[in-house]
Amino acid sequence: MYDAAVIGAGVSGVSTAWQLSHYELKIALLEKCADVGFGVSKANSGIVHGGFHHPVSTLKARLEVRGNLMFEKLQYELGFPFRRDGILVVAFTPEEMVTVQKLYAQGLANGVRNLEMCGRDRLLQLEPKLNHEVVGGFFAPGGGTIEPYRYVFSMVESARKNGVELHCDFKVASGEFDGSHWTLTSATGEKIKARYVVNAAGLFADEISRNCGAEEFKIIPRKGEEYLLDRESPARPKRVIFPVPTKTSKGVLVIPTAEGTTMIGPTAELTEDKDDVSTSADRMKQIVAQVRQMVDGISARDIITSFAGLRPVLESEDFYIELSKKVPNFVQVAGIQSPGLTASPAIGEYVKDILRDAGLKMMEKGGDYTLPHRHEIRHETPESLDALHEKDPRWTHVVCRCENISEAEIIEAIRHGHTTLDGIKFYTRAGMGRCQGGFCSSRIMMIVSRETGIPMEQLTKKGGGSRLLSGKLGSVSVK
Repeated sequence: MYDAAVIGAGVSGVSTAWQLSHYELKIALLEKCADVGFGVSKANSGIVHGGFHHPVSTLKARLEVRGNLMFEKLQYELGFPFRRDGILVVAFTPEEMVTVQKLYAQGLANGVRNLEMCGRDRLLQLEPKLNHEVVGGFFAPGGGTIEPYRYVFSMVESARKNGVELHCDFKVASGEFDGSHWTLTSATGEKIKARYVVNAAGLFADEISRNCGAEEFKIIPRKGEEYLLDRESPARPKRVIFPVPTKTSKGVLVIPTAEGTTMIGPTAELTEDKDDVSTSADRMKQIVAQVRQMVDGISARDIITSFAGLRPVLESEDFYIELSKKVPNFVQVAGIQSPGLTASPAIGEYVKDILRDAGLKMMEKGGDYTLPHRHEIRHETPESLDALHEKDPRWTHVVCRCENISEAEIIEAIRHGHTTLDGIKFYTRAGMGRCQGGFCSSRIMMIVSRETGIPMEQLTKKGGGSRLLSGKLGSVSVK
């Protein structure tokens, strides 16, 4: 019997589980995929937003501003990559400057500090790579970028060290409340009992709610295509560059990621298909053309990969976080689209308070709380590598040449429970560089098989049926 079961191991569910791990509680974190962060959170722009895109009347604005202020402490404790380099919102016409003024005023109303209205010269001083036809804009120094995968992984590791039990490959098919507790049944028939349930299932929060007899609502996927530029791209700016937003999107951005690459995108297109993560050449051309108007040096030749993410949008466009009015002990955490990543630490805090007010008794662990393990496995200096080599030569055996990832780092990821190719990629960045795994994938597979005993033919890209080997070579056949 768990005190609470959190459905969904994306940024919202993980932040909630991490908050609850500070108390004398028995918590289950349920994820339908083979690893955490494999849903909405996987295809994320990685921006820590500046608190000016939404009015203070919305829940998302209040949690965004609160969440933004929490990242320094979280980064210090958990060790994920985070950079507060600031955000520039840029306008290229006098008409766009009207919207810029409104966003600036909205940010001030939200309590955002240190916003700075800028003319052309000041913008070019802050970001020399801007198109010199820029008219004006404003600077939000509190914005930045984060490595979303490492953020999720480090928070899960800390939560598990403090007693949270993670159940991957647990797809909740139904839930029933018998008067004292919930029984959640997976698609394969496994059952978990919990006094309280948190529905943080992202794109599928509407289905979970329906299957548990709670509120009826509809999640509308909004697809966003993004493209990653090589580390050597001359277009990499110092700040996150935003255009003037539209009614449905914050626009197509230029993002200097926390790990050194540059991302352009996303688009914003409503779709009915919750599994549609396709990308297209036409959209790529559209994105490149748009960002070229903002930043000099953007070239399609520098694109090394593309991906698409689906934002879980509600008709209201706001977050839906509250205790269910239809069934007992059930907290809805739905519609967590942008700026969900920025708001996520505040979402976890907010949900924790809802559970406490609903009757979940919480006693802080105090001295029994295990301090987080800083998620630092990369060592850049020659001195630190020499010292590590003396202990284990695998620290200097490079497996991924593009990102300079060693065999020891791959083993570290495996020992933290990541045995899919995507899980290791997100944990270490192996396979994220120019060749996109062309050199290192087979080497990683051999290491995983050696360390875990899993036969090569059973290894997967992301769990489920995503086997990496198939076909026939001579007398060897893999189905």
